Amino acid sequence: QAQLVESGGGLVQAGGSLRLSCKAPGRALSSYTLAWFRQAPGKERAVVSVISWNGNIIHYADSVKGRFTISKDNAKNTVYLQMNSLKPEDTAVYYCAADSRLRLGFTRFEYTYWGQGTQVIVSS
Repeated sequence: QAQLVESGGGLVQAGGSLRLSCKAPGRALSSYTLAWFRQAPGKERAVVSVISWNGNIIHYADSVKGRFTISKDNAKNTVYLQMNSLKPEDTAVYYCAADSRLRLGFTRFEYTYWGQGTQVIVSS
């Protein structure tokens, strides 16, 4: 059972934008390291972006630098992934992840809580 709830995926043309959202019912995301991962068909789940619990440290995968932006709103208990200039190779299921350890994690094994995933399809 997913402990996080993602939304915002969909079908978009190349060059377009989407904003993914992730909420955590009953959990204060302000105390967690948060991340977005993605998994394309036949590929491993890979990190897209990570934000530290206090928002001071942010990491992006090289493939999305300059195009994607991670942010969080503690008041709304929500983490976002703004995706601009989307490319067909961004097509994947995107997952939100959280962990109470305060160091950044870059692999799926470092996160305890997951969402169910939201599909993003970018057409050429």
